[in-house]
Amino acid sequence: MAIIMDFTDWEPIYQEILKDFYFDKGKDERSARILSELLGKRSLSTQKLHELLHQKSVIVCGNAPSLKEELDNVDISNHTIIAADGATSVLLEHAILPDVVVTDLDGNMDDIISADRLGSVIVVHAHGDNIPAIKRYVPLLNHVIGSTQSTPLKNVHNFGGFTDGDRCVFMARHFGAKSVTLLGFDFEDATVSPIKKKKLQWAKKLIRMC
Repeated sequence: MAIIMDFTDWEPIYQEILKDFYFDKGKDERSARILSELLGKRSLSTQKLHELLHQKSVIVCGNAPSLKEELDNVDISNHTIIAADGATSVLLEHAILPDVVVTDLDGNMDDIISADRLGSVIVVHAHGDNIPAIKRYVPLLNHVIGSTQSTPLKNVHNFGGFTDGDRCVFMARHFGAKSVTLLGFDFEDATVSPIKKKKLQWAKKLIRMC
């Protein structure tokens, strides 16, 4: 069932995230505008995501260390595969081309560019901290859809979600996926930095909400 995330529903959650991380809403909005300008009319239509996700069984791959083993033990055939940023590299190592990559451009960009050239849809997320990466990498990508966690624009969409992983889930539900299976998610990873731990807890909370 589709769960359409209207911005009026998402905005209170977004405001809570801004407060918790001391993020600057103005920077998020500026990043979205820059992404919008760079994409112009070459942005893919969201109809492509609808075709890939609507009534499909979806596997969302996070980049936890467990992903490699889980991929060896799960039948991914007849599924739409979404990679959360750095998971793209693990999938390509397993000779799996993700149908969709959701990224804020801090994963292995050589691999993400390769996936783009092989036909993956790249959902590029704009936020206040990745403006330089947007300017550098978006012109190199061919199959791009823009996303934002702030106010959506004509060609930069807000499907809900905060981290790459939970944005994948929100996007799948937004377009009416039949089912969503998570691989490579470790919300309790003790090896990450304090800010990453906080982001993982937000991802856990948001995925449960979704």
